[in-house]
Parts: sequence; structure tokens; C-alpha cells
Amino acid sequence: MDRLDELALLVAVLDSGSLAAAGRRLRRSPAAVTRTLAALEERVGTRLIERTTRRLAPTQAGRELAERARRLLGDYQAAMAAAPDAMRGTLRVTGPTLFGGRHLSPIVSQFLDAHPGVQADITLHDRNLDLIDSDLQVALRIGALGDSSLLVRKVGQVRRLVVASPDYLVRRPAPRLPTDLAEHDIVLTTVVATTPEWRFEVEGKARAVRLDPRLRINNVEAALAAVRSGQGVGRVLSYQVVDDLTAGRLVRLLPDFEPPPLPVQLLTAGGRFMPPLVRAFLDFAAPRLERLAVLRAS
Repeated sequence: MDRLDELALLVAVLDSGSLAAAGRRLRRSPAAVTRTLAALEERVGTRLIERTTRRLAPTQAGRELAERARRLLGDYQAAMAAAPDAMRGTLRVTGPTLFGGRHLSPIVSQFLDAHPGVQADITLHDRNLDLIDSDLQVALRIGALGDSSLLVRKVGQVRRLVVASPDYLVRRPAPRLPTDLAEHDIVLTTVVATTPEWRFEVEGKARAVRLDPRLRINNVEAALAAVRSGQGVGRVLSYQVVDDLTAGRLVRLLPDFEPPPLPVQLLTAGGRFMPPLVRAFLDFAAPRLERLAVLRAS
């Protein structure tokens, strides 16, 4: 393994607090992480990290080497970013199907226009793909994240909205309370949902409302089309229906009971020591996403 990679691994272990998290960040197997750390300690001739089955902590030598490594890695990244051929290679990006098609893919195309030596591979999927297992570098995610080892940059937020078409509401009175949904035809998007229920905020507390859907669809676009055509009440993310609400094709229901906004984030498993191409794309994409009106839901 390259000597810079050894130093990057040491820094990643100290930053993430575990060998496993450092391995995920740098795309290394647990065995490779252990071997690399042992080889580095043998090279410098001293213990760098004290580790037990429950915790790890840097030695004084480990802390001092890590601080020097941070400066060295930072200088290396700056030099690579300034190199004429730094912006080459394949950028692998993932995001939700609908958002990716409407907003993320155009930004990737703009990045390619700015960097002729770069290629891109975009994977759009409505389930969160594991970055390492799927060999992906950057992901756009909507909602809370469970993996604290990922490097995250928030770019906005969206809301969960309940909507129906004006034609449907002519036939069925609009619900006044979340429990009124029991009397309505429900169009349920099953891309992510595992149980037929929607959560609302009632008197400051999260409440689940069980549903008996009349129509279940595993595709967001198809579910939206069904709601627009008057098949029933649906739940969507605010960015998906901005134009529909403005044009009057859909009506927002139960706004007083909507749960808190969901964060929209760019993330990468690269940590601080990431390829210049990935860092350049994050710096390019983040401000453009932040300017999108659809990600400023309040």
C-alpha cells in the first residue's frame, strides 16, 4: 500500500473512532486495515494506537504522527487539485430516481462540461445504496443518516406533504385530521415504505396513522400520476409536486400536521482524504443544489 494511504488510514481511524469505520471510509476490508496499521507501527518502531475489544485510543506518538500526517495529506490534496490532469477519471454518483433525473443529473452534466477529461456514471435508485458495496463515490440522500462515518454536507430540506387532486376533493371532503384518512382512498407509494402507515405531528408528538390503501404503486412517477388523475390521496415529498401545487393540479392537505422537514445531503465515504475529483464535484454541486428553490421547504 502507498505510504500516503498508510497515513490516511491512521488519520481515518482517529477521526472515526474505530477500525471498522475507517475501513468503510477508505474502502478497505477489516483485515487490510489491521495489516496496514500493524505495518505502519512496525515501520515507525512504536505503538500508535492502543486498542482493546471495546475501545481504541492514540498513544502520544500516534497523536503526533497523525497531526503531521494531516498537514502532509492536506498539502498533497492541494497539489493534486492544482495539477493540470487532476480532473480526470470516472465520477460515480447516486441519488433518488425523480430528484436525480430532474436536478442531480443536470448538475453532473454541467460538471462534465467544465472538465472535459472526466466521465460520469450516475445510478438513480429510490433505495439508499451502500457506497462501498456499490462502488459509488458521491450520494445525494434525503432523510436522516445512520452511518456517522460518512462525510456529509447539507444542501437543503424537503417536507412530506399529503395531496389530492381538485377532482377527487369534489367527490370526497378534504380530511381535517390525520385520522380522517381512514375514510379516503389512499394511493401508497411502496418504494421505501414497509408498512401501510403515515406519520404526522399531533400536538408536538409523532403519531402513526394506519392505512388501508386502495392502490399501491412501487414507482413515484406512477403514484403521482394516479393522484393527479383523482384516484385518491397520496403522500409525496415537496420537491416532487412544486409545479403541481402552483398550477392547481394538486391541493396540499393537513399542513398543520406535517412532520418536521427532512434534510437533503450530499455524502461521500472518502473522509478528509478523498480523491481531488470527488472533492471538486462536491464543491461544484453543493452550492448549485443549495440555490434550488425546491430544497428550501419551510
